[in-house]
Amino acid sequence: MDRRAHIEQKLRDRLEAVHVDVEDESHLHAGHAGARSGGGHFSATIVSARFEGLSKVAAQRLVYQALAEEMQGDIHALSLSIFTPTQWEAKE
Repeated sequence: MDRRAHIEQKLRDRLEAVHVDVEDESHLHAGHAGARSGGGHFSATIVSARFEGLSKVAAQRLVYQALAEEMQGDIHALSLSIFTPTQWEAKE
């Protein structure tokens, strides 16, 4: 399983997410100092009921807790778009 798929699956499992889309944007950061460490640049869209009633910062903390191990090496940068199911439906 590649890093992107691993991250996606872990977010689904840990956050009981109903929708997860992770994009590996590492190729856009070639030559960037963080890219030299081997950590990738990713963006993620996550929809989970676990975000209900949380501030944006608290929801982001949940994501970072779920990916704590990956943030130590596999992930150098992570851009987040976080939604509750209600917010996601309204967006659609």
